[in-house]
Amino acid sequence: MLTDEEGGEHPFRVIDVIEVEGKIYAILLPDAGDVGEAGVEEAVIFRVEEDENGEEVLYDIEDDDEWERVAEAYSQMAEEE
Repeated sequence: MLTDEEGGEHPFRVIDVIEVEGKIYAILLPDAGDVGEAGVEEAVIFRVEEDENGEEVLYDIEDDDEWERVAEAYSQMAEEE
């Protein structure tokens, strides 16, 4: 379950976790019924880091170049499977 900026909760499922350039990323898909503007499920990518308590926390990727590198790495990995 992910919570948006307005406090709304959205169910997601982790479909993969990948490492790119030494960082860990989670690829998530919305559960049924939560679709993007085009009416199709859209995967989202978050960087996974540990907080001060050792808990894993998901962070938005704000850098466009970083997002593109991760999306490309995931796309290539999916094609190979």
